Amino acid sequence: MSMVAKSKSPQPRGRFITFEGGEGSGKSTQIQLLADRLNAAKLRTITTREPGGSAGAEIVRHLLLSGMAKAFGPETESLLFAAARDDHVSQVIEPALAQGTWVLCDRFTDSTRVYQGELGKVDPKLIRAMERVTIGDLKPDLTIILDVPVAVGMERALKRRGSAAPDRFEGEGVSFHEKLRDAYRKIAESDPQRCALVDANADPKTVAERVWTALRDHLFAVAAPRETSQA
Repeated sequence: MSMVAKSKSPQPRGRFITFEGGEGSGKSTQIQLLADRLNAAKLRTITTREPGGSAGAEIVRHLLLSGMAKAFGPETESLLFAAARDDHVSQVIEPALAQGTWVLCDRFTDSTRVYQGELGKVDPKLIRAMERVTIGDLKPDLTIILDVPVAVGMERALKRRGSAAPDRFEGEGVSFHEKLRDAYRKIAESDPQRCALVDANADPKTVAERVWTALRDHLFAVAAPRETSQA
């Protein structure tokens, strides 16, 4: 009697959650807190970052954040970010999602749209073209935009780096960071189905609850059952 092997059910695709925000908004802290909570719920999770996250992209990260690429202008910076992202997506993000892993990423395409597009005045057509090449149809299931007043964010960034020199973007002036915050708020407003604007001007635990609520409402919200009237 012939035996027919049972086919395995397809592996559910993981969820892709990105975190965005200005300098000192608390992205790294909140990503780790969310990862801990998801892992506790038995969901396989990895954390990663941009620029960086893969071997090739980490090399480009050093070049970008050191400020060495600044002299070549925002268009060149955009191309370098795109090169790093292409390696990151192909080597880390897509394989993890295909295996059912949740990917929590510190910055993604919105950062390029804001830093190089809105503030660097790079042609939006060029940015969109680079996105088509580097990420294709990949899109975050949810983008958490952490919002803090500029003064608070800059104070946090200063405390975090201590005596170290500011990186390429931390070293920009207050006006730059005000425009940065406005640009992120516009993104959240323009794409509410994907983005959640979270008030991050609070202690980490409070912000973590706000992040969890945003994730629950965007990814797990279900219609509440109707109450039945009692005779």
